[in-house]
Amino acid sequence: MDSQERSSEEAEGAKERGLVYVWKASSCSVTPERLPGLSGKTVLQAALGIHHGLLLTEGGEVYSFGKLPWRSGPEDSCANSPVLENTLLGHHVITVAAGSFHNGAVTESGVVYMWGNNSAGQCAVANQPCVPEPQPISISDSETSPLLSVRILQLACGEEHTLALSLSREIWAWGSGCQLGLITTTFPVTKPQKVEHLAGRVVLQIACGAYHSLALVQCLPVQEMKPIPERCNHCSQLLITMMDKEDHVIISDSHCCPLGVALSDNQPENHVFCPSVETLEGRSVTGSQSEDCQKPLVEEHMLVALESDGASMLFGNDGQEDSGISSPGNILLPDKKEVKEYLISLSDHSLNEGLEKNSCTEPEQPSQEEQLGACIPGPPGTSTSALNSLVASCASAVGVRVAATYEAGALSLKKVMNFYGTPSSEPGSQSGGGSPGPEALKDSREEQVRLESMQGKKSSSLVDIREEESEGGSRRLSLPGLLSQVSPRLLRKVGRAKMRTVALTPTYSGEADALLPSLRTEVWSWGKGKEGQLGHGDVLPRLQPLCVKSLDGKEVIHLSAGGHHSLALTAKSQVYSWGSNISGQLGHLNSPTTVPRLAKVCGDGVWSTAAGLDYSLFLADEEDFQPGLYYSGQETTTENNLYENSSTKSPVLLLSCSKIGYISNVIAGGDNCLVLVDKNVMGYIASLHELASTERRFYFKLSEIKSQVLRPLLGLDNLGNANTIQLLQEMASRFSKLCYLIGQHGASLSSFLHGVKEARSLAILKHSSLFLDSYTEYCTSVTNFLVMGGFMLLAKPAIDFLSKNQELLQKLSEKNEENLQLVEVLNALFFMPFGRLHNYARTLLKLATCFEVASPEYQKLQDSSSCYESLAVHLSRKRKEAEYTLGFWKTFPGKMTDSLRKPERRLICESSNRGLSLQHAGRFSVNWFILFNDALVHAQFSTHHIFPLSTLWVEALSEEAGNVNGLKITTPEEQFVLVSSTPQEKTKWLRAISQAVDQALKGTSDLILYGAGGNVPRQEPPISRSAKYTFYKDPRFKDAVYDGRWLSGKPHGRGILKWADGRMYSGTFRTGLEDGYGEYRVPNRALNKDDHYVGYWKEGKMCGHGVYSYATGEVYEGCFQDNMRHGHGLLRSGKLTSSSPSMFIGQWTMDKKSGYGVFDDITRGEKYMGMWQDDLCQGNGVVVTQFGLYYEGAFSTNKMMGTGILLSEDDTVYEGEFSDNWTLSGKGTLTLPNGDYIEGLFSGEWGSGIKITGTYFKPSLYENEKDKPKALLNGHFIRRKLGILAVPPDEKWKAVFEECWNQLGCESPGQGDRWKAWDNIAVALTTNRRQHKDSPELLSRSHTQTLESLEFIPQHIGAFTLEKYENIKKYLIKACDTPLHPLGKLVETLVAVYRMTYVGVGANRRLLQEAVREIKSYLKRIFQLVRFLFPDLPEEGSTIPFLATETKGRRSFCSGKSDSRSESPEPGYVVTSFGLLLPVLLPRLYPPLFMLYALDNEREEDIYWECVLRLNKQTDVALLSFLGVQAKFWPGTVSIFGESRKVSSNTKDACFASAVECLQQISTTFTPADKLKVIQQTFEEISQNVLETLQEDFLWSMDDLFPVFLYVVLRARIRNLGSEVHLIEDLMDPYLQHGEQGIMFTTLKNNLEENDCLFALLIQEINYCVFNRICSASAFVKPTWCECGTQRNLLE
Repeated sequence: MDSQERSSEEAEGAKERGLVYVWKASSCSVTPERLPGLSGKTVLQAALGIHHGLLLTEGGEVYSFGKLPWRSGPEDSCANSPVLENTLLGHHVITVAAGSFHNGAVTESGVVYMWGNNSAGQCAVANQPCVPEPQPISISDSETSPLLSVRILQLACGEEHTLALSLSREIWAWGSGCQLGLITTTFPVTKPQKVEHLAGRVVLQIACGAYHSLALVQCLPVQEMKPIPERCNHCSQLLITMMDKEDHVIISDSHCCPLGVALSDNQPENHVFCPSVETLEGRSVTGSQSEDCQKPLVEEHMLVALESDGASMLFGNDGQEDSGISSPGNILLPDKKEVKEYLISLSDHSLNEGLEKNSCTEPEQPSQEEQLGACIPGPPGTSTSALNSLVASCASAVGVRVAATYEAGALSLKKVMNFYGTPSSEPGSQSGGGSPGPEALKDSREEQVRLESMQGKKSSSLVDIREEESEGGSRRLSLPGLLSQVSPRLLRKVGRAKMRTVALTPTYSGEADALLPSLRTEVWSWGKGKEGQLGHGDVLPRLQPLCVKSLDGKEVIHLSAGGHHSLALTAKSQVYSWGSNISGQLGHLNSPTTVPRLAKVCGDGVWSTAAGLDYSLFLADEEDFQPGLYYSGQETTTENNLYENSSTKSPVLLLSCSKIGYISNVIAGGDNCLVLVDKNVMGYIASLHELASTERRFYFKLSEIKSQVLRPLLGLDNLGNANTIQLLQEMASRFSKLCYLIGQHGASLSSFLHGVKEARSLAILKHSSLFLDSYTEYCTSVTNFLVMGGFMLLAKPAIDFLSKNQELLQKLSEKNEENLQLVEVLNALFFMPFGRLHNYARTLLKLATCFEVASPEYQKLQDSSSCYESLAVHLSRKRKEAEYTLGFWKTFPGKMTDSLRKPERRLICESSNRGLSLQHAGRFSVNWFILFNDALVHAQFSTHHIFPLSTLWVEALSEEAGNVNGLKITTPEEQFVLVSSTPQEKTKWLRAISQAVDQALKGTSDLILYGAGGNVPRQEPPISRSAKYTFYKDPRFKDAVYDGRWLSGKPHGRGILKWADGRMYSGTFRTGLEDGYGEYRVPNRALNKDDHYVGYWKEGKMCGHGVYSYATGEVYEGCFQDNMRHGHGLLRSGKLTSSSPSMFIGQWTMDKKSGYGVFDDITRGEKYMGMWQDDLCQGNGVVVTQFGLYYEGAFSTNKMMGTGILLSEDDTVYEGEFSDNWTLSGKGTLTLPNGDYIEGLFSGEWGSGIKITGTYFKPSLYENEKDKPKALLNGHFIRRKLGILAVPPDEKWKAVFEECWNQLGCESPGQGDRWKAWDNIAVALTTNRRQHKDSPELLSRSHTQTLESLEFIPQHIGAFTLEKYENIKKYLIKACDTPLHPLGKLVETLVAVYRMTYVGVGANRRLLQEAVREIKSYLKRIFQLVRFLFPDLPEEGSTIPFLATETKGRRSFCSGKSDSRSESPEPGYVVTSFGLLLPVLLPRLYPPLFMLYALDNEREEDIYWECVLRLNKQTDVALLSFLGVQAKFWPGTVSIFGESRKVSSNTKDACFASAVECLQQISTTFTPADKLKVIQQTFEEISQNVLETLQEDFLWSMDDLFPVFLYVVLRARIRNLGSEVHLIEDLMDPYLQHGEQGIMFTTLKNNLEENDCLFALLIQEINYCVFNRICSASAFVKPTWCECGTQRNLLE
């Protein structure tokens, strides 16, 4: 057949689907007739009312037919052919529903349209008895703000009500009657309202009968056992009742609250209803809460239980279920004898007769129970307060005898209650009660909804392996009052080892539940129950939904509601029916019909049902896979022209319907029946029905295996050891998961046949991974069980069971051979499911032939067929591997079997044929090599060694080396050569080992790639891999476990190593040793803490920078070498609150302090800054204390010993010999603050009295006029002396700079390859950036960009210019901003040591000069590093010539333009370490440095500040006049807040305001250059103001400039101006000391010495400094200076 013919035939086939056939109900012989008038349209769905019907076509159109009385025209009121509903055109309807006389439709957008009879408000239209045309109704959720429209998925209509299922799986109702399930007594309800009782539950389907409603609800998740309340929340009756009968205490929890019985108008408001039950005669007995009715009420409950439940439930038959399902009134009694005795004691002859009748009656159609009991040890359940109070009350009731055995009784009863209790089902969920009136009724309903939704009291169906006695929720017990509190049978069950539940049906199947129909369902019903159509075992109405407990665990997948009966279809293709059975519509003749019972339908299983007014339709599978339609209900026959009505005794097959085609939908209504039929074009429909039918049968068979085989096997004792039981449990669990998936798929296929039937929507195509994974998981568990000999071990304890049921086993396993061993039967039985994969493949291939070869459907079906077939072959190979392995274990020596035999281990090959031997093995040695899928085993005599494949490397040795047929095996701790007997054997073993290693690394067992057809290319195992290994031989790693990267048998890359003693290393490895960055922990058993190291390693040892936190509390941060502290480091000992806190930062050598370091003894308040050797102070050093003492001199063995200088806070100085700490001993000079001094011999401790032998000198005050008193020279003397005996600045922190040079690849400063240094910088940046990649908080976006820019090496070609200099400066700023750069790390460390030295106790004014010298040393040494990296950079003091473009525009300050290089002398820019590095370094060191300046100038600053405050009290005019400023420079007007005002005598802080503000910025700058720029800008602001006042050019003279600038300084109110000036003086570029600017500073110093007034001295100092700065930037001042300047001798 060519493609065109096939395509046309497929189009024709599409028209042959959804054909509509109808016939009159109440007849089994009428031939269905095709409904005319549809003109070839495909009907997807139909719905029937009493006299009419609706049709939904593939295009979303809706047609009506039959009697339509709501239509206006007489011709429209009765339509024999379908009539299009024009109102719904363009809305694309997706589902329709028909009630008795009204209709509904749901559009694609979720909007509901209603029309038809509206007498009871069922169309949701107010005050309109009839709705002729479809009208949209509004459904909005009032709980949301603003109101949100509710989208609807499904609709169901009854006689007077309508239900809608929303997208959020909630039910909305409108109409009239208790069948709405609403908390209201006002009808009709024309505005849709939510059924609150099911809020929060997932509703899967809804159905409406005439006056009752059904809902299929997904079970709640498993919850823990909750305490059972003692009383009903609604009627306040006891949930567990107790009754004394002779020597028995009868305990019952059969309380069943009617949950909202409708109150009649004539009943009193305060009347309270008690439970009402149906008796044997059909009477309804209602009791009150008085004691008189308690006893009869309980007895009546028990009568109902015995009558309705049958003998099977009373006597606990194993594995079988009667056709009747237990009602809520069941009672469990131990055995027949006790039952009879109890019945006799009740003196009820009629009941006894009924019992005898039931006890000898066999079930007519037994069904297989889904719940199975398993016995796995586990924890006992929890007890409840209700149980304790019950037992106590029981003991009180029966007297002293029971009281004596109360404790034992409570224990036994707890066990039994825990054993039988179902965690998710509580009596409260069945409870309800009357209320005084409508309002009270509403309140109680709301309270019930709230409590049950919060406490999870709704029912759920947990299908577990349990004892059969838990069926139906029966927990009633008999408690005799003598020594045996419970029956011996129950005690025996409880006495066995308590077993934990194995959930054969998964309580949650994850992805499968989200993609396929759920089988964990419950049936809820509400409405009128006069005919028992609610299924609760009574005829009471229910105002709110109540769970039908007897259908729990039945896996209901579809509900149908008729006029007064209900149908429930299960996943096992069984139908439960209940309600009215007057016409035989239930499909059985059993009674009572108030509880669900199995309908007796012939065929291979029902997969669709429909419930009509008084009949039922069942669509069942037939042997040829074509569906057969069965009818059950009223049958009208014609005989002698007389109509006779009769009822079918059992469902009757409608043979005429089998001839019209493949029925896909069946619909029942009032007068008519309707089916949708598909024609089998090209076998497509037949293949779909075959797939669905065989899947449902397959599920039924798997369910039979679960209930008939697995349950008895799991319930046996002595199943073997714990491993065997665990494997059996795992196999049972995986079998159950697969079974559950098949059941879901069967339900999915049934729904699929109801729909469009597109091949691409098939679950086995769309969700193939679910099936493939489930089959693979099950294969793994069953083959593991087989390998461990599970079936042989299982056959021994199960011999009796297997022998009795051999015929059943052979039937289920499809093995008909005679003399078949039971082990083989079990083996075949549990491997039987894999044959289903071939069926999938074959059916999918059939479906593929129905499409064109080029179509995507064909390709998809073809690929899926290949995939399932490949999986079947793969799993068959896995079975053979398991059987091969099992055969090997049978022949393997028994001594090694226990240690080597594992469930997941499979044999690949072994060398028993002597095809493989060990090279250089002894003559008499025996070497046996066994290759498993996870390890290579080397067995020798009685010993063996296991080499895991994940850490095994194999390579073929070349023949050139003389190793013919050799294989080199490398493991982490061993290396050996295997020699094969032949080249073929070598190739075989090489391939086998390589393939096994590759599979072990992938974590798979050669699994096929889904959709790849099973063709997986062979790959060599990688040399570098991730694996886990436990060392057994290496002395350093013995018993340690390594998990991480490997390379050729050695740890290489990132990994974690854990030792047996608790040590752990996590980091990088190289060739088997720790190398790189890592974390290391060492447990300290004594302190119960860990030593913790984080840092760098090299060749297995700590080497490089790291942080070591000791268990003692000490923390070392610095450099390591060979596991020892070596290099620069910081050690913190203790905390501030500890007994001896201290801190050391400095150089270490071989784990000891050696070299320069700073030690801060926080306890003593002392800080030592000097040399160390072997952890002792040795050499020159400085000590300062918190009391102001300062020592500088020699140390020996931690003591002040030798020559030193000691200064006190009051400037008393001792210079001489020391013998111990603060102890003077020997010659010395003691100088007093006033200049007097003593020379001689001193002995004694400072501060404790000193013995002096010497001469006291008091020098004359004035030897001549030029000499100054020595008292004033004492400060200069101290400054000149200090620092001589201290450690030279260049000797400090040598280890810090050495570490930086080492990072650049230089062994010594300046000695190394520059390009290698740049490579090391790039590597360090890249490595650190990758290391911090996982910590984004450490690296900001800008920081990352900075690092990327630093990885490029700056290139300088040609002459060195100022532009290149600026580029280097920018690079240095970036490099020093990140500690990841070696220079940045250096600066960060220097800042840390500087602050450590000069903060705290180190903030001593005596240390100012040391701090300044240290900064200068930093600059010099860093400059050496920079010149090494940038060799084009000129030497210190060299000049970079200005280009012509750079010199243009250099104007004087009068023009308002300043030059950024004004500090540089002509003709170019001078390169200095100060100018290049101080802007980078000084801002970081400024706080501690400026603090030292402030302390050193504290007294002078206080005097200065006092003067500033005093003078600033004057007005501007007064101050200008006082300072001698010429009147012509006084500003005439000033700007205040933008407004120009004249200067008056009261004006203050207004003159020269811009200059004052500019000068105040000197405190916000750091470097001397920046501070000088501020002073220069201040002078420019002064000049600008004067120019504006004079309105003409002028030249400054010193006499004019000085008083004006003095005014600005005073108004600026700078607190530490003297310190600022000293900082400028100390850290100014050295080249400024030469030439003209040098003369200015020298003159300034001389003037400072000559001034008697300190205030005037400081003011002159500031102004001279400014003046000098101005002179360097302006040429026109130079003549003025020459004319007005004072000539002085520069040598003075």
